Amino acid sequence: MESQISSFHITPAVSAALRNRRPVVALESTVITHGLPVPVNLELARSMEEIVTGGNATPATIAVLGGQVHIGLESGELEDLSKSSGTHKISARDFGPAAAHRWDGGTTVAATLIVARHAGIRVFATGGIGGVHRGSNFDVSADLIELGRSPVVVVCTGAKSILDLPSTLEVLETQGVPVIGYGVNEFPAFYSTSSGLRLECRVDTPEEVAEVARAHWQTGLRSAILVVCPPPPADAIPPQIVEAWIIRAEKDAQISGIHGNALTPYLLTCLGEISGGATLKTNLALLRNNATIAAKIACALFPEVKPTI
Repeated sequence: MESQISSFHITPAVSAALRNRRPVVALESTVITHGLPVPVNLELARSMEEIVTGGNATPATIAVLGGQVHIGLESGELEDLSKSSGTHKISARDFGPAAAHRWDGGTTVAATLIVARHAGIRVFATGGIGGVHRGSNFDVSADLIELGRSPVVVVCTGAKSILDLPSTLEVLETQGVPVIGYGVNEFPAFYSTSSGLRLECRVDTPEEVAEVARAHWQTGLRSAILVVCPPPPADAIPPQIVEAWIIRAEKDAQISGIHGNALTPYLLTCLGEISGGATLKTNLALLRNNATIAAKIACALFPEVKPTI
Protein backbone atom coordinates (compact mmCIF):
# COMPACT_ATOMS: atom_id res chain seq x y z
CA MET A 1 0.00 0.00 0.00
CA GLU A 2 2.81 2.41 0.84
CA SER A 3 4.34 2.06 -2.61
CA GLN A 4 0.95 2.73 -4.16
CA ILE A 5 0.40 5.85 -2.05
CA SER A 6 3.87 7.17 -2.90
CA SER A 7 2.92 7.15 -6.59
CA PHE A 8 -0.01 9.50 -5.95
CA HIS A 9 0.27 13.27 -6.06
CA ILE A 10 -1.26 14.55 -2.82
CA THR A 11 -1.71 18.26 -2.14
CA PRO A 12 -0.02 19.58 1.02
CA ALA A 13 -3.40 20.35 2.63
CA VAL A 14 -4.72 16.82 2.14
CA SER A 15 -1.39 15.25 3.13
CA ALA A 16 -1.28 17.24 6.37
CA ALA A 17 -4.89 16.36 7.20
CA LEU A 18 -4.29 12.63 6.67
CA ARG A 19 -1.02 12.68 8.59
CA ASN A 20 -2.64 14.42 11.56
CA ARG A 21 -5.84 12.35 11.40
CA ARG A 22 -8.04 15.30 10.61
CA PRO A 23 -11.38 14.94 8.76
CA VAL A 24 -11.05 14.52 4.99
CA VAL A 25 -13.85 14.14 2.43
CA ALA A 26 -13.09 12.59 -0.95
CA LEU A 27 -14.89 14.02 -4.00
CA GLU A 28 -15.09 12.28 -7.37
CA SER A 29 -14.41 14.08 -10.63
CA THR A 30 -16.51 12.44 -13.36
CA VAL A 31 -19.24 14.82 -12.25
CA ILE A 32 -16.86 17.55 -13.47
CA THR A 33 -15.65 15.88 -16.66
CA HIS A 34 -18.74 13.96 -17.79
CA GLY A 35 -21.68 14.81 -15.54
CA LEU A 36 -22.28 18.54 -15.80
CA PRO A 37 -22.04 21.19 -18.54
CA VAL A 38 -19.44 23.96 -18.64
CA PRO A 39 -19.24 26.27 -16.63
CA VAL A 40 -21.68 24.74 -14.14
CA ASN A 41 -19.27 21.87 -13.54
CA LEU A 42 -16.51 24.14 -12.23
CA GLU A 43 -18.93 26.19 -10.13
CA LEU A 44 -20.28 23.01 -8.55
CA ALA A 45 -16.84 21.52 -7.92
CA ARG A 46 -15.66 24.67 -6.17
CA SER A 47 -18.90 24.92 -4.24
CA MET A 48 -18.58 21.36 -2.90
CA GLU A 49 -14.99 22.00 -1.83
CA GLU A 50 -16.06 25.21 -0.07
CA ILE A 51 -18.89 23.38 1.70
CA VAL A 52 -16.52 20.70 2.97
CA THR A 53 -13.99 23.31 4.09
CA GLY A 54 -16.74 25.26 5.83
CA GLY A 55 -17.65 22.07 7.70
CA ASN A 56 -14.13 21.85 9.23
CA ALA A 57 -13.03 19.05 6.90
CA THR A 58 -10.48 19.00 4.10
CA PRO A 59 -11.81 18.38 0.57
CA ALA A 60 -9.87 15.92 -1.58
CA THR A 61 -11.09 16.03 -5.17
CA ILE A 62 -9.61 12.97 -6.88
CA ALA A 63 -8.70 12.92 -10.59
CA VAL A 64 -6.07 11.69 -13.04
CA LEU A 65 -3.80 14.29 -14.64
CA GLY A 66 -1.16 13.28 -17.15
CA GLY A 67 -1.63 9.67 -16.09
CA GLN A 68 -0.94 10.37 -12.41
CA VAL A 69 -3.54 10.04 -9.67
CA HIS A 70 -4.08 13.32 -7.84
CA ILE A 71 -5.60 13.46 -4.37
CA GLY A 72 -6.69 17.06 -4.05
CA LEU A 73 -6.55 19.55 -6.91
CA GLU A 74 -5.15 23.05 -7.00
CA SER A 75 -7.49 25.77 -8.30
CA GLY A 76 -5.87 25.90 -11.74
CA GLU A 77 -5.93 22.11 -12.10
CA LEU A 78 -9.62 22.02 -11.25
CA GLU A 79 -10.35 24.71 -13.82
CA ASP A 80 -8.31 22.99 -16.55
CA LEU A 81 -10.06 19.69 -15.86
CA SER A 82 -13.46 21.34 -16.09
CA LYS A 83 -12.72 22.87 -19.50
CA SER A 84 -10.92 19.99 -21.21
CA SER A 85 -12.79 18.21 -23.99
CA GLY A 86 -10.42 15.25 -24.18
CA THR A 87 -10.75 13.78 -20.70
CA HIS A 88 -11.37 10.10 -20.11
CA LYS A 89 -13.85 8.49 -17.76
CA ILE A 90 -11.59 6.60 -15.34
CA SER A 91 -13.10 3.55 -13.66
CA ALA A 92 -11.44 0.66 -11.83
CA ARG A 93 -10.12 -0.96 -15.01
CA ASP A 94 -8.58 2.22 -16.42
CA PHE A 95 -5.68 3.14 -14.13
CA GLY A 96 -3.12 1.15 -16.12
CA PRO A 97 -4.04 2.55 -19.55
CA ALA A 98 -4.34 6.03 -18.05
CA ALA A 99 -0.83 5.86 -16.59
CA ALA A 100 0.71 4.33 -19.72
CA HIS A 101 -0.88 6.84 -22.09
CA ARG A 102 -0.75 9.80 -19.69
CA TRP A 103 -4.46 10.47 -19.84
CA ASP A 104 -6.35 13.22 -18.08
CA GLY A 105 -9.57 11.94 -16.62
CA GLY A 106 -12.35 12.14 -14.09
CA THR A 107 -12.60 9.31 -11.59
CA THR A 108 -15.87 7.43 -11.21
CA VAL A 109 -17.24 6.33 -7.85
CA ALA A 110 -15.39 3.01 -8.26
CA ALA A 111 -12.05 4.64 -9.11
CA THR A 112 -12.42 7.24 -6.36
CA LEU A 113 -13.13 4.49 -3.84
CA ILE A 114 -9.95 2.66 -4.83
CA VAL A 115 -7.85 5.79 -4.32
CA ALA A 116 -9.60 6.72 -1.07
CA ARG A 117 -9.08 3.19 0.25
CA HIS A 118 -5.33 3.28 -0.43
CA ALA A 119 -4.95 6.80 0.95
CA GLY A 120 -6.90 6.10 4.14
CA ILE A 121 -9.73 8.56 3.43
CA ARG A 122 -12.82 7.42 5.32
CA VAL A 123 -15.61 9.62 3.91
CA PHE A 124 -16.63 10.24 0.30
CA ALA A 125 -19.41 12.49 -1.03
CA THR A 126 -20.97 11.97 -4.45
CA GLY A 127 -24.30 12.34 -6.24
CA GLY A 128 -25.57 8.91 -7.18
CA ILE A 129 -23.73 5.61 -7.42
CA GLY A 130 -23.81 3.35 -10.47
CA GLY A 131 -25.78 0.13 -10.30
CA VAL A 132 -27.53 -2.51 -12.35
CA HIS A 133 -28.73 -1.19 -15.69
CA ARG A 134 -32.33 -1.70 -16.68
CA GLY A 135 -32.99 -4.67 -18.93
CA SER A 136 -29.64 -6.37 -18.28
CA ASN A 137 -28.71 -8.07 -15.04
CA PHE A 138 -25.19 -8.56 -16.44
CA ASP A 139 -24.57 -4.83 -16.88
CA VAL A 140 -23.45 -4.09 -13.33
CA SER A 141 -21.42 -1.01 -12.44
CA ALA A 142 -17.93 -1.48 -11.01
CA ASP A 143 -19.10 0.95 -8.31
CA LEU A 144 -20.96 -1.88 -6.59
CA ILE A 145 -17.92 -4.15 -6.60
CA GLU A 146 -15.64 -1.51 -5.09
CA LEU A 147 -18.26 -0.62 -2.48
CA GLY A 148 -17.97 -4.23 -1.35
CA ARG A 149 -14.25 -3.89 -0.57
CA SER A 150 -13.68 -0.27 0.44
CA PRO A 151 -14.04 0.72 4.14
CA VAL A 152 -15.36 4.19 3.33
CA VAL A 153 -18.56 6.00 4.30
CA VAL A 154 -20.13 6.97 0.97
CA VAL A 155 -22.72 9.73 1.13
CA CYS A 156 -25.01 9.75 -1.91
CA THR A 157 -28.61 10.08 -3.06
CA GLY A 158 -28.94 6.39 -3.79
CA ALA A 159 -28.35 5.10 -7.31
CA LYS A 160 -29.15 7.10 -10.41
CA SER A 161 -32.85 6.70 -11.20
CA ILE A 162 -32.09 5.59 -14.77
CA LEU A 163 -30.98 2.27 -13.21
CA ASP A 164 -32.79 -0.81 -11.93
CA LEU A 165 -33.01 0.18 -8.28
CA PRO A 166 -34.36 -3.10 -6.79
CA SER A 167 -31.62 -5.10 -8.54
CA THR A 168 -29.01 -2.58 -7.44
CA LEU A 169 -30.05 -3.05 -3.80
CA GLU A 170 -29.86 -6.83 -4.22
CA VAL A 171 -26.26 -6.59 -5.49
CA LEU A 172 -25.34 -4.25 -2.63
CA GLU A 173 -26.67 -6.86 -0.20
CA THR A 174 -24.62 -9.56 -1.94
CA GLN A 175 -21.53 -7.36 -1.62
CA GLY A 176 -22.15 -6.94 2.12
CA VAL A 177 -22.74 -3.19 1.92
CA PRO A 178 -25.04 -1.75 4.62
CA VAL A 179 -27.42 0.79 3.10
CA ILE A 180 -28.31 3.39 5.73
CA GLY A 181 -31.12 5.90 5.31
CA TYR A 182 -30.10 9.33 6.60
CA GLY A 183 -33.32 10.66 8.08
CA VAL A 184 -35.38 8.42 5.77
CA ASN A 185 -36.80 4.90 5.75
CA GLU A 186 -36.79 4.45 1.97
CA PHE A 187 -34.10 4.28 -0.69
CA PRO A 188 -34.13 7.62 -2.57
CA ALA A 189 -34.63 7.60 -6.33
CA PHE A 190 -32.00 10.28 -7.03
CA TYR A 191 -34.20 13.07 -8.40
CA SER A 192 -37.08 11.89 -6.18
CA THR A 193 -37.26 11.45 -2.42
CA SER A 194 -38.83 8.01 -2.57
CA SER A 195 -38.52 4.82 -4.59
CA GLY A 196 -40.93 2.69 -2.57
CA LEU A 197 -38.00 0.49 -1.51
CA ARG A 198 -37.78 0.28 2.27
CA LEU A 199 -34.45 0.15 4.09
CA GLU A 200 -33.46 -1.99 7.06
CA CYS A 201 -31.58 0.77 8.89
CA ARG A 202 -32.16 4.48 9.49
CA VAL A 203 -29.99 7.04 11.28
CA ASP A 204 -30.70 10.67 12.02
CA THR A 205 -27.36 12.16 13.05
CA PRO A 206 -23.74 12.13 11.85
CA GLU A 207 -22.75 10.57 15.17
CA GLU A 208 -25.04 7.61 14.52
CA VAL A 209 -23.40 7.09 11.12
CA ALA A 210 -19.97 7.12 12.76
CA GLU A 211 -21.14 4.61 15.37
CA VAL A 212 -22.48 2.24 12.70
CA ALA A 213 -19.30 2.57 10.62
CA ARG A 214 -16.98 1.86 13.54
CA ALA A 215 -19.03 -1.14 14.64
CA HIS A 216 -19.11 -2.51 11.10
CA TRP A 217 -15.37 -2.23 10.53
CA GLN A 218 -14.47 -3.47 14.02
CA THR A 219 -15.99 -6.83 13.09
CA GLY A 220 -13.31 -7.15 10.41
CA LEU A 221 -15.63 -6.34 7.51
CA ARG A 222 -14.05 -4.14 4.83
CA SER A 223 -17.07 -3.02 2.85
CA ALA A 224 -18.35 0.53 2.57
CA ILE A 225 -21.19 2.09 4.51
CA LEU A 226 -23.63 3.55 1.97
CA VAL A 227 -25.43 6.53 3.50
CA VAL A 228 -28.35 7.57 1.32
CA CYS A 229 -29.86 11.04 1.57
CA PRO A 230 -32.89 12.23 -0.40
CA PRO A 231 -32.62 15.40 -2.48
CA PRO A 232 -33.71 18.58 -0.66
CA PRO A 233 -37.54 18.60 -0.70
CA ALA A 234 -37.74 21.93 -2.51
CA ASP A 235 -35.75 20.50 -5.42
CA ALA A 236 -37.17 16.96 -5.56
CA ILE A 237 -39.24 15.86 -8.58
CA PRO A 238 -42.22 13.45 -8.34
CA PRO A 239 -41.10 9.94 -9.36
CA GLN A 240 -43.83 9.42 -11.93
CA ILE A 241 -42.69 12.51 -13.83
CA VAL A 242 -39.06 11.39 -13.76
CA GLU A 243 -40.02 7.93 -14.99
CA ALA A 244 -41.83 9.38 -18.02
CA TRP A 245 -38.73 11.42 -18.86
CA ILE A 246 -36.48 8.36 -18.48
CA ILE A 247 -38.58 6.33 -20.91
CA ARG A 248 -38.21 9.09 -23.51
CA ALA A 249 -34.46 9.37 -22.90
CA GLU A 250 -33.98 5.59 -23.22
CA LYS A 251 -35.78 5.57 -26.56
CA ASP A 252 -33.53 8.36 -27.81
CA ALA A 253 -30.46 6.39 -26.68
CA GLN A 254 -31.63 3.26 -28.51
CA ILE A 255 -32.29 5.19 -31.70
CA SER A 256 -28.86 6.83 -31.46
CA GLY A 257 -27.08 3.54 -30.71
CA ILE A 258 -25.66 4.77 -27.39
CA HIS A 259 -24.37 2.09 -25.02
CA GLY A 260 -21.54 1.20 -22.63
CA ASN A 261 -19.75 3.97 -20.75
CA ALA A 262 -21.41 6.59 -22.92
CA LEU A 263 -24.94 5.61 -21.89
CA THR A 264 -25.20 7.18 -18.44
CA PRO A 265 -23.81 10.62 -19.46
CA TYR A 266 -26.05 10.57 -22.53
CA LEU A 267 -29.18 9.75 -20.54
CA LEU A 268 -28.44 12.41 -17.91
CA THR A 269 -27.89 15.04 -20.60
CA CYS A 270 -31.06 13.96 -22.36
CA LEU A 271 -33.04 14.17 -19.11
CA GLY A 272 -31.77 17.70 -18.61
CA GLU A 273 -33.06 18.69 -22.03
CA ILE A 274 -36.41 16.93 -21.69
CA SER A 275 -37.02 18.40 -18.22
CA GLY A 276 -36.11 21.93 -19.24
CA GLY A 277 -33.22 21.95 -16.78
CA ALA A 278 -35.19 20.65 -13.79
CA THR A 279 -33.04 17.53 -13.36
CA LEU A 280 -29.85 19.60 -13.49
CA LYS A 281 -31.19 21.88 -10.75
CA THR A 282 -31.99 18.85 -8.57
CA ASN A 283 -28.61 17.27 -9.28
CA LEU A 284 -26.75 20.39 -8.15
CA ALA A 285 -28.86 20.69 -5.00
CA LEU A 286 -28.36 17.08 -3.93
CA LEU A 287 -24.60 17.21 -4.58
CA ARG A 288 -24.24 20.25 -2.31
CA ASN A 289 -26.47 18.65 0.31
CA ASN A 290 -24.40 15.45 0.27
CA ALA A 291 -21.18 17.43 0.70
CA THR A 292 -22.67 19.15 3.75
CA ILE A 293 -23.66 15.85 5.35
CA ALA A 294 -20.35 14.18 4.47
CA ALA A 295 -18.38 16.94 6.21
CA LYS A 296 -20.45 16.42 9.36
CA ILE A 297 -19.90 12.66 9.25
CA ALA A 298 -16.15 13.11 8.72
CA CYS A 299 -16.01 15.30 11.82
CA ALA A 300 -18.05 12.74 13.78
CA LEU A 301 -15.50 10.07 12.86
CA PHE A 302 -12.77 12.40 14.16
CA PRO A 303 -14.58 13.92 17.18
CA GLU A 304 -11.76 16.23 18.25
CA VAL A 305 -12.94 18.49 15.40
CA LYS A 306 -16.48 19.82 15.71
CA PRO A 307 -18.55 20.66 12.59
CA THR A 308 -19.69 24.25 12.13
CA ILE A 309 -22.47 23.62 9.58
